[in-house]
Amino acid sequence: MPKISVIIPVFNGEDTISKTIESVIDQTFSDFELIVINDGSTDTTLEVLSTIKDSRLKVFSYPNAGQGASRNRGLIHASGEYIAFLDADDIWTPDKLEMQLQALEKHSDAAVAYSWTDSIDESGDFHSKGPRPQFEGDVFQPLLLTNFLVNGSNPLIRHQALIEVGGFDELLPPAEDWDMWLKLANHYHFVVVKSPQVLYRQSSNSASSNVLKMESSSIKLLKNALTYRSELLENLHPIIFANLYKYLTWKALTGIPRKRNCLTAFRFFYYTVKYDPKLIYKKAFFKVIIRTIIILAFPSRLAALCFSRFKSLTDHTTLLGYIKTKIN
Repeated sequence: MPKISVIIPVFNGEDTISKTIESVIDQTFSDFELIVINDGSTDTTLEVLSTIKDSRLKVFSYPNAGQGASRNRGLIHASGEYIAFLDADDIWTPDKLEMQLQALEKHSDAAVAYSWTDSIDESGDFHSKGPRPQFEGDVFQPLLLTNFLVNGSNPLIRHQALIEVGGFDELLPPAEDWDMWLKLANHYHFVVVKSPQVLYRQSSNSASSNVLKMESSSIKLLKNALTYRSELLENLHPIIFANLYKYLTWKALTGIPRKRNCLTAFRFFYYTVKYDPKLIYKKAFFKVIIRTIIILAFPSRLAALCFSRFKSLTDHTTLLGYIKTKIN
């Protein structure tokens, strides 16, 4: 029986799956099984997978059902004591599994080990440095404030803990990751590996439909999670939803400038200010307004040029700096 089961769901991942699997095969810790769930791919993903020769690799094909369902299907096949999920376009550093496993074996009271995340672009080149959270132990409250694990490729989890909290909620895409981390945090302690070990691939596309799905799913999971510990509801509710809408506003205005995203971004920003009125006195408020006006006023290419030339006036990333990760 392998120590770790690595589960990779993939749908039409022909361009990235090889590099993703290579980052698993190159791990310094080698006692793992690699389970790839082909989620009804219609490209050459299966052909690419057939060229990878490693006895630890197992490929299972199913009709398309989404990320949450694919992870649950992977869990059915998993036999490891620990479980790690990896998205088909992300990459791990070679020491990721080894260091997270050491952290969990050192902290027997913890069920989840997570690391820090940096971003890469579509070509696999470094894009940006991610947050450096250091929350350990009972992390339920800070995890309610923001999904500091960032992505589904991050944690190593005790298999038994996943069994006890149940699988991923298949009705919550694309927020099923956050929902799972909260369910785990409600019952178990977390431990952090203070090293950037997950490389999250950023897409240049920012589809408003995905952002709207993220809003709907996030609201559902947060309202549900608040029932776990109702004593947090009164003090945390406005902060939680201010954080959510700051992130959604940033997401809607990120990527290729598109006019159709602006109405969505304006609505998100309205709720951002509603839950955090002090933001109107911050520079980030005006940067969001300026960026939105430019997108509405100019064609996409010219808007992108304006963002590049006048970055100090249009860099809406500063909005993320006002996401609260702890209560003063």
